[in-house]
Amino acid sequence: MTGDRYRIGVVGATGAVGSTMLDVLAERGFPATEVVPFASERSAGRRLTFNGSELECRSLSADSIGGLDLVLSSAGGSVSAEWAPRLVEAGAVVVDNTSYWRMHEDVPLVVAEVNPEALDSHRGIVANPNCSTMQMVVALAPVHSAVGIERIVVSTYQSVSGTGRRAVEELRDQSHALLHDQEPPAPEVYPHRIAFNVLPQVETFKAGDDYTTEERKLMAETLKILGAGEEELAISATCARVPVFTGHSQAVNVQTREPLSPEDCRELLAGARGVAVVDSPADGVYPLAIDATGRDDVLVGRIRRDPSHERCLNLWVVGDNLRKGAATNAVQLAELLHERD
Repeated sequence: MTGDRYRIGVVGATGAVGSTMLDVLAERGFPATEVVPFASERSAGRRLTFNGSELECRSLSADSIGGLDLVLSSAGGSVSAEWAPRLVEAGAVVVDNTSYWRMHEDVPLVVAEVNPEALDSHRGIVANPNCSTMQMVVALAPVHSAVGIERIVVSTYQSVSGTGRRAVEELRDQSHALLHDQEPPAPEVYPHRIAFNVLPQVETFKAGDDYTTEERKLMAETLKILGAGEEELAISATCARVPVFTGHSQAVNVQTREPLSPEDCRELLAGARGVAVVDSPADGVYPLAIDATGRDDVLVGRIRRDPSHERCLNLWVVGDNLRKGAATNAVQLAELLHERD
């Protein structure tokens, strides 16, 4: 990095991802002269701690967004749809963590370790992928580059923090009640009780579609990031919500174009950026959600041959959905934008 320093905005700063963005900006020492947290009108005036200092949250307005160089945004699709273009018009580059911009043709969808060159085509807005997409492509991109991938079948086991703070509170309150032989509070965030349960639904079903919006995002975003068409790479996804606070887990079945042994796959991934191979199952060593929490690496283990197909491997992939799945990648993209001036 050069000596340049920036005035940074963080939209949605009081949310689970936004607060993690502030933490990661501080941890990685991003060159900021000022960090400005933005929140909803009801949270305006709330004070947050950043790098040992207190920051006061502001609401988005024509007056408050002037003079920003870079904005990291995670405040919901409707907010992003309205404010990202206005922030760009006011002079900022926006790294957006919502789903709104991801599939726009003129907006690059970027994972720092996978397709950083896509940043060069941005027109003011850069999209951060979905958390489940993010960790999977970090693990699979080295395989795709080395031997090609024909087909992916993925099942996800996603933590409640991916839904936000209210979902974390819902799991905590329901679990506390059940562990104390009390009637648990009725679900408000999810359609069914999440404590001690597994929900085969992440996000919503659109009319006439048997796949959830999360599953559709995972499939479409993977193709865009890897630069593949549906005729080149087939993907099928099932996404489930599990009673885990932080850390998404995935069972991934990968059919490669060229043969790849489990041993070679381990070696390939061990040398890949952003990946940590954790794979000695006979010793009880494999990726766990609790081990991924607070880390920026994507953990990969249980690498083994699919006995039903000579060119298929099974992998278990785990990542911290708040960090690498959202906040860390956004800050990494900010760093890459800085390097590219």
